[in-house]
Amino acid sequence: MQADHLSDIRFDSLPLHPGLIDAIAKRGFDRCTPIQAQTLPLALEGRDLAGQAQTGTGKTAAFLLATMHRLLTNPRRGPDGQPRAFMLAPTRELAVQIYEDALQLCGDTGLRMAVCFGGTGYESQRQAIQAGVDILIGTPGRLIDYFKQDIYTLKHIEVVVLDEADRMFDLGFIADIRYLFRRMPPPNERRNYLFSATLSQRVLELAYEHMNDPQKVTIEPDQVTAERVRQSLIHVANEDKLKVLVGLLRHHDPLRTLIFINTKRGAEEVENALRANKFEAHTISGDVPQTKRLRLLEDFKDGTLPILVATDVAARGLHIPAVSHVINYDLPQDPEDYVHRIGRTARAGESGDAISLCCETWVYSLPDIERYIGMRLPTETFPSEWMPTDWVEPPRLPRRPRSGPPRRGGGGGGGRPGGGGRRRH
Repeated sequence: MQADHLSDIRFDSLPLHPGLIDAIAKRGFDRCTPIQAQTLPLALEGRDLAGQAQTGTGKTAAFLLATMHRLLTNPRRGPDGQPRAFMLAPTRELAVQIYEDALQLCGDTGLRMAVCFGGTGYESQRQAIQAGVDILIGTPGRLIDYFKQDIYTLKHIEVVVLDEADRMFDLGFIADIRYLFRRMPPPNERRNYLFSATLSQRVLELAYEHMNDPQKVTIEPDQVTAERVRQSLIHVANEDKLKVLVGLLRHHDPLRTLIFINTKRGAEEVENALRANKFEAHTISGDVPQTKRLRLLEDFKDGTLPILVATDVAARGLHIPAVSHVINYDLPQDPEDYVHRIGRTARAGESGDAISLCCETWVYSLPDIERYIGMRLPTETFPSEWMPTDWVEPPRLPRRPRSGPPRRGGGGGGGRPGGGGRRRH
């Protein structure tokens, strides 16, 4: 972590529980990031928080330290084993990341934690809660499932955390969140922390509805994208995109690269082409089984896997150190997703490159992105000599089998078989 990324506030100057100070010191940190420097003193005074900061600036540690301090310095209200703190995340990857960070920060304090998410580990997660927890972390669907089975109660919650609240809206979780909040003690009888990369009006309305006069904290509101991300844009024809991608990867020889695609089918096609041209790459998307997704993320983090092809499931909340390049193979349709994607690099004071390929299909997203970030993306010309001369045409992917009987009328329609599940978690 570079020094100029940090504030002048030292962790040991704050009235944090000694066990937390020791755990922070063992991790090699001594000074707070700006979001930590502004939120931790307020939290230690007993204030509710609505915090906004760019991705990768230490929001997770801020709410974890505030929560753990509260639990360690106040007696338990309810029976032993029932959760005292409740942390909601929009995706399973983010829930796991919060859990892993919590394990490192709690040190030898004795706080017990469990993480819950869909897709895997149903029985083991339930047993972890039944064994007794102080901090329960997870995605709304699985948490509600266990709650309705009376695996745990929300009657004794002392701290509630909502992470990436704007993403919760995007994924349709707000009804679930309100369901859970209404079964907790009233807002003035608990501490409430809401953190996000963006605080829209709808998020603030949620905050004021379910929090106790929260203090709004905003870090660097005038700078939308991370300062140390070197952004560039390359205009490219649809038929040349895969070859240009291969040429870029060969030229930059990136250490750890995230490639973002808008569709799962597109991600599979990119992975297929990269592997045909001798790049080690794998795809992470909502259709990949949870155990495999976690394994791929670990391989990517430790450098075993150099290239991860991802849909936006991986764009929020994941701290993956030393990502050298983010490549937007498709420009995102939502301008906010552009910010979250490129925020996967240049984290914790480091620098990185974000390269966007602008093709005929997704060029219409460009004006909205540039308007949102308040700047024109620097345009570069792809050198003709970078175009691969030994291009290997990838094998054609098999067509996806149809699920269920054909639709009558032959129309488009984007529904999934079985109607409805509006989300995956």
